[in-house]
Parts: sequence; structure tokens; C-alpha cells
Amino acid sequence: MAKQIFYALFLTLLSTTMLTASSAPVAAGASKRAINFVQSSCKATTYPTVCVNSLSSYANSIQTSPRRLAETALTVTVSQAQSTKLFVSRLARFKGLKKREVQAIRDCLEEINDTVDRLTKSIQEMKMCGSAKGRDQFWFHMSNAQTWTSAALTNANTCSDGFAGRIMDGRIKNSVRSRIVNLGRGTSNALALINAFAKKY
Repeated sequence: MAKQIFYALFLTLLSTTMLTASSAPVAAGASKRAINFVQSSCKATTYPTVCVNSLSSYANSIQTSPRRLAETALTVTVSQAQSTKLFVSRLARFKGLKKREVQAIRDCLEEINDTVDRLTKSIQEMKMCGSAKGRDQFWFHMSNAQTWTSAALTNANTCSDGFAGRIMDGRIKNSVRSRIVNLGRGTSNALALINAFAKKY
């Protein structure tokens, strides 16, 4: 009984921490112009509220740069992916997990590892877009950034698929899926902001 109570408290604490981190306040002293830019740019994403909550605190560094906005969205999403990876890896240590839960967690960790790697590569490509010499070089790096981010989104969805079916119902499934849903939304928004930047070139 004590283990179950500890387990429930653990999941609640981590979920609350994640929720608090994703609702970042507007940066102190940020110009109204920079804040408005973030808010208006987020309207082009699939999850605009998530976008504004996660990026408004970086308005000072973003200013009105579509490239910096996309890079920041990717950086925030990488941090989110790393947090999700830590969360899922800790779940794997619990005793009494179903065999299918253990396998789903292992598969999910592999997918999240790939997500972190691909989002990191996308950030590198976006930086190269900023220093690209000529249209061809720009679009080479932009295409890579779009491909890596899209692949990262697929990885997140694949992780969630591993917990499909009623046999997997329970706290483990609910906890992992809520994290993956949030990660998927962040990745989707980052991809939308990358595409918006590409259109302005």
C-alpha cells in the first residue's frame, strides 16, 4: 500500500512540475513589440496557446526574428523531450509492471532518444540557415531542418502507439501519454514555425 501511495505521489509531482514549466511567464522587461511578435506568430501553429505559454518568456532574445523564434521553439522542445526521457526512464524502475508495460517503456525510451537527436540536428540546421550563402545553401539546410523535425514528431507518436489497447490502461499509460501528447504538440508547433520562417525567405 505504501508503495502504491509513493507511486501515485511520484507521478503527480512530476506531472505538476512539467505543467508548471510549460506555462512560462512573459520575460520581465520584454518589449511589447517582441511579445506581440511571439503571440501573432503562434497563431500559425496547431496549438497556439501552448506556443505562447512556452515561448513568451524568451521574447527578449527572439525579438522579431522568425529564425530565432523557430530555433527557440526547437530548443524548448529538446528540453521537453529530455525531461520526458527522464520521466519514462524512472517509470521503468517501478516493481510490479506488466510485461507489456516494460516493453512499451523500453520502446518509448528508444523513440524519445531519437526525438532528442533529431531535434538537436534540426537546431544545427536552423543555425546554418542563418549563415547560409545563397538560396541553394539556405534551402539545403532548411529542408534538413524540416525533415529532422518531422521525423521527431513521428517518433513521439510511435512512442504513444506502444501503449495502445485496453490491456495497457492504467497510471503508466496515462502518465506517459500525457507527456508524449505535450511533446508532440511542442514539436508540431516548432515545425510550423520552421515552415513559417521558410516562407519568409
